[in-house]
Amino acid sequence: MVQVMARPVWAGVVSFGLVSLPVALYTATDSHTIRFHQLQRGTADRIRNKRINERTGDEVDIGEIVKGYDTGGEYVIVEPKELDDIAPGRSKALEVSAFVDLDTVDPIFFDKTYYLGPRGEQYSKVYALLQRALAESNKAGIATFVMRGHEYLVALKAEDDLLTLHTLHWADEIRDPHQEVPDLPGTTEPTAAEVKMAHQLIDALTTEWNPQDFHDSFQEKVKALIEAKAAGESVEKAEPAAEPTGVIDLMDALRASVERARSPKDTGEKASTSRNTGHAKKPAAKKRAGTSDAESLRSLTKADLYDRAAKAGIKGRSHMTHEQLADALADTGQGRRTS
Repeated sequence: MVQVMARPVWAGVVSFGLVSLPVALYTATDSHTIRFHQLQRGTADRIRNKRINERTGDEVDIGEIVKGYDTGGEYVIVEPKELDDIAPGRSKALEVSAFVDLDTVDPIFFDKTYYLGPRGEQYSKVYALLQRALAESNKAGIATFVMRGHEYLVALKAEDDLLTLHTLHWADEIRDPHQEVPDLPGTTEPTAAEVKMAHQLIDALTTEWNPQDFHDSFQEKVKALIEAKAAGESVEKAEPAAEPTGVIDLMDALRASVERARSPKDTGEKASTSRNTGHAKKPAAKKRAGTSDAESLRSLTKADLYDRAAKAGIKGRSHMTHEQLADALADTGQGRRTS
């Protein structure tokens, strides 16, 4: 089977100093969102969006549409070609104006990621040079360029063995949180005991970052909903959201959370936390059945455990830790099939 290579979304020249590198830009991410069509209820009739003249009610061809800026009662008309004529960088240039320490770029500025590749083998050495220099210096090249009629502020980074381009928000696009977010803590301070317990909870839940451990559980539920409705079956509703933790029982909720997150090897027994109240239930006195099965399951990764839990139809799996997934699978006899 012949693999079809992706088409670049932009091609141009990256320049830093007097060094130039012809490059091509490729989309780095895909969306797995399930797309729905709009239908009129009770029919299979599609609903279409049309460009309608609000005065006449007539549909307007896209070639007849111009842009208008409202100045307060009157419109300034701008033709699409006029925007193309004034767009900077029509020469397909991406000139790095500065290099900055990567750690100083606040994550809030990052928007979308693209892969950057050389346009031809003859440029591999220049490409490799820039990639290695950025990786070893932990710096990012800051530049602007134009794509599809828009100018973008970008950061050029080294990622493993390639270069990536990250579009950045402009400074005036970042909103002030103190003007946007009500009820920020201000001078409210937690107690020293609460802070210590919170640190213990964070330590108990700390693990290595592995994106494969996480799944879009909502999209899975949407797929299950579609499959069930197509088969004429009913769908179980999700559990209600947890009630907010009050100030009075904050320490109890933190303590129960720490006990729940710790491994049975550390605590000797696992505490179970009520979803809605945050209070720990009494641990079972007897050794749970299927302990040997659970131990063998714990040798698997969380991603493998999650896949098995999905196939077994275990409810609430998207909220379970590695240990909880292993225990739940052991109860279904899955531990006998780890090999």
